[in-house]
Amino acid sequence: MRVVEITREPVELYKILKFEGIVASGGEAKAVIENGQVLVNGAVETRKRKKIVSGDTIEFMDEQFQVSLK
Repeated sequence: MRVVEITREPVELYKILKFEGIVASGGEAKAVIENGQVLVNGAVETRKRKKIVSGDTIEFMDEQFQVSLK
């Protein structure tokens, strides 16, 4: 599990995917979220602007990310 450090809370889900390099662009981030390919805390999340806070886990393509406040 990879740790993703954020400097403020909350952060929108698609921004984490984009800025952490999990996907290539913001457009791709929005597409994979809308298609139900991203899980937040074990549940499919289709809201690209879902607010993510420290302690949340994100799963995409069999990879897990733990969100931590820096």
